[in-house]
Amino acid sequence: MAWKKANPDLITILEKSLSDFQCDRKFMFGSPTFFVRNNMFAGVHQDTIIMRLSEKDREELFKLYDEVSLFEPMEGRPMKEYVALPEEICIQAEILREWLGRSFTYVSSLPPKEPRRTGKRKKIVEYYAGYL
Repeated sequence: MAWKKANPDLITILEKSLSDFQCDRKFMFGSPTFFVRNNMFAGVHQDTIIMRLSEKDREELFKLYDEVSLFEPMEGRPMKEYVALPEEICIQAEILREWLGRSFTYVSSLPPKEPRRTGKRKKIVEYYAGYL
């Protein structure tokens, strides 16, 4: 199943909303995704802004907005703790910023992740280790 390209308007909205946040910008799902201490907290996927929230915040968000769903990059395979906000919610700057703030706070409280080494780098290191 081919993914739809990320909505460029949502990319602009998200990047503008995160301009004051201390986070790293990387690419995932073919669009900018934002990380705190190597933990993903927000990004754009097709026509939604995705974010990672605590269980309490997810429950509150689902009660407030029927349009919000679990984030499933592939059908039937939801990503744990992630929600997808449709464009109708994302264009409301104050609401979006509040939930991004909650996501940032939650993910900032998680232990940092070690950066992943690519398989290619690991193979090169193993290859040269044989000569030492």
